[in-house]
Amino acid sequence: MQKDKDIDEALINADIDDVGYVRIADEVISIIAGLAATEVAGVAGMSGGLAGGIAELLGKKSLSKGVKVQLGEKQAAIDLFVILEYGVNIPDVAIKVQEKVKNEVEKMSGMEVVEVNIHVEGISSIEKLKEKQSKVITEQEDTDEYS
Repeated sequence: MQKDKDIDEALINADIDDVGYVRIADEVISIIAGLAATEVAGVAGMSGGLAGGIAELLGKKSLSKGVKVQLGEKQAAIDLFVILEYGVNIPDVAIKVQEKVKNEVEKMSGMEVVEVNIHVEGISSIEKLKEKQSKVITEQEDTDEYS
């Protein structure tokens, strides 16, 4: 019975009526928030911290990586740990992420999102490195043609 109680505590009671109720697990809210955040231009990905990095290395990706959710009966507070792309305006991207996550979670769950906190954990320079490598290769090819 303790296991059932723990499961019930991890779920929220989204709507009670004469037919029954709908429970949404906090993991579901985390997945919605994480997917919504990564759809915003300028977001390179979510940061799972050291444990998340180890899980990725082991091939155990989680769709809710980089998301912490605190649920009440009808409200949610969300913390997102993001990695942004090099060169973006950090405050602008953060505001867009907040708006997108709030809208998607409210639309899909019917819950009120009272806050979306953005934690910028890093900047991704992978694309910048690829561009530099591509430029160097192109320059080498150009000099090879004239040699």
